[in-house]
Amino acid sequence: MSSDTHDIKELEKRMRSSFDALKREFSGLRTGRASANLLDPVQVMVYGSRMPLNQVATVSVPEPRMISVQVWDRSNVIAVDKAIREANLGLNPIMDGQILRLPIPSLTAERRQEFVKLAHKYAEQAKVSVRNVRREAMDLLKKLEKDGKMSQDEQRGNSEKVQELTDRLIKEIDATLVAKEAEIQKV
Repeated sequence: MSSDTHDIKELEKRMRSSFDALKREFSGLRTGRASANLLDPVQVMVYGSRMPLNQVATVSVPEPRMISVQVWDRSNVIAVDKAIREANLGLNPIMDGQILRLPIPSLTAERRQEFVKLAHKYAEQAKVSVRNVRREAMDLLKKLEKDGKMSQDEQRGNSEKVQELTDRLIKEIDATLVAKEAEIQKV
């Protein structure tokens, strides 16, 4: 870790991946308007294995409160319908041949609160992940100092950089959570 610019960049990349995962989770949280990302977590049991919905169908948003799912293979329509219903997204597909139409119902106050709680849970998981990366980096810095590969001043300086990076990412996670919460609560 003595070449701290490279390793700090590597740490930031690892921490950013936690943040990117959080943004993907947030994109699947409903806000009362249609989004193709809403169906990202849906896994369909077809051809003897679980597959992401986007590998068996085309998802589009023809209207602000409607998602359309064009299933490519007619024999998979029922499996796709079942997977969407079981994904606990509060959506009830309407079958029309190989197309499933998903009207987006307005969110109740209770459902909004559930989504806010879920958003908080996702944000906390991202923070824990970022902190785990920080802990690993700090342990490595202490080991390098102990092994004589880094001076105490270098170790302290690098530890401060790691902490600053951690603090910055935690702030970004918090800001993203506040924005998502506002989006969910907006009527």
